Amino acid sequence: MPEAQGNRPLRVLVVEDEPIAAEAHTAYVGRVDGFEVVATVGTSQAALKTLQDKEIDVVLLDMNLPDRHGLDVVRAMRAAGHRADVIAVTSARDLDVVRAAVSLGVVQYLLKPFVFATLRERLLAYRAYREQVTTGAEVGTQAEVDEVFAGARVAAEARLPKGMGEELLAKVSRLLRESTDGRSASELGEALGVSRVTARRYAEYLCETRVAVRRSRYAGAGRPEVEYLWAR
Repeated sequence: MPEAQGNRPLRVLVVEDEPIAAEAHTAYVGRVDGFEVVATVGTSQAALKTLQDKEIDVVLLDMNLPDRHGLDVVRAMRAAGHRADVIAVTSARDLDVVRAAVSLGVVQYLLKPFVFATLRERLLAYRAYREQVTTGAEVGTQAEVDEVFAGARVAAEARLPKGMGEELLAKVSRLLRESTDGRSASELGEALGVSRVTARRYAEYLCETRVAVRRSRYAGAGRPEVEYLWAR
């Protein structure tokens, strides 16, 4: 882990190959006090070069890059002597990946899609952790040690709008992500066993968080229907 330098902002490298998500994550980090984005890149090769050329404190790292899996990026970082901490970002719910990330020292694990408040809480917890471990102070009890490590891996809940749930959001996300064509609110509702209104609310939320997009579907005369697509 890099050494702290006074009260300067913590320097962040955003690694994300999806342009819309990269833009959103960069903007999110920029809104959190005490952090600054040094660079945003879309491949593991570019990430490793940036780590070589610039001082980075923490990497916001997508696990599914086009040229290398995120876990392999972390291994390559450590082999090259890069000590920046890693916050993993992924759409995968694979427990094997989560366990491997923890074993490699990944300090946080964020599942897409996430809201700004979720990332903000993770970053603030990470900053508090950094302040604790770089002050040079000693810990005297097991409880103090536990507090430091708990701070790095805080598991705060996402602040979803009232009435929305993580489970249904994950199902809507998965349907859109796995669809080659767009899905209307009616089609989403039918596939998930919920009302069109409910499906539309979740799909609109994904558009607001910039992981999905809307487009018009034209089918003969009359008003076009709105359909939703995963932002690839």
